[in-house]
Amino acid sequence: SLQKWVLREISNFEYLMQLNTIAGRTYNDLSQYPVFPWILRDYVSETLDLTNPDVFRDLSKPIGVANERHARDVKENFEDPTGTVDKFHYGTHYSNAAGVMHYLIRTEPFTTLHIQLQSGRFDCSDRQFHSVPAAWQARMENPVDVKELIPEFFYFPEFLENQNGFDLGCLQLSNEKVDDVVLPRWACSREDFIYQHRKALESEYVSAHLHEWIDLIFGYKQRGPAAVEALNVFY
Repeated sequence: SLQKWVLREISNFEYLMQLNTIAGRTYNDLSQYPVFPWILRDYVSETLDLTNPDVFRDLSKPIGVANERHARDVKENFEDPTGTVDKFHYGTHYSNAAGVMHYLIRTEPFTTLHIQLQSGRFDCSDRQFHSVPAAWQARMENPVDVKELIPEFFYFPEFLENQNGFDLGCLQLSNEKVDDVVLPRWACSREDFIYQHRKALESEYVSAHLHEWIDLIFGYKQRGPAAVEALNVFY
């Protein structure tokens, strides 16, 4: 499949799905759910210009240092004063069960699983997945939030809609009700967001750089000296 991908006989989406499967990731296990990269960093423009490299995230860096300001802190955190655990850059992970439920909270059975995880209620509204631009902003401002994406961001518009009318509460600052997921300005509907996001995944820029992210998640930068150098060591 690597050969087919290099020859562009299979799409970036398909290749990532195959890598996830080979790595033992599966929709049947929330703790080993398929992982996909954040690929864009422009969630504010009126239109998305896929010919402009500046709209894309740097795929050679872990999501925790997508904002370069975090790199110094992450390096400094690579210390374990107690000597009891191996050193790490991030105490949380780019893919875990809670993260999957976080993104899919509006869709069953994930809603029920989320409520069970939160001891019988929804998590506080400000922590809910309520907006795509705000989720990216959190990656920029909060070095602790290192969640990558899930495949649904590239094919499943329904998860962005509160079809069941769940009461997800209100945001503290704006008192705005959390309902459907707020989309980037360049998307005119959920379907349009998925269409453009998938197009971005298959764009020339991503095709040229996707291998850099694959090295971090599935390849030689997962552990050892290469992982340390890439600021890519997880607890």
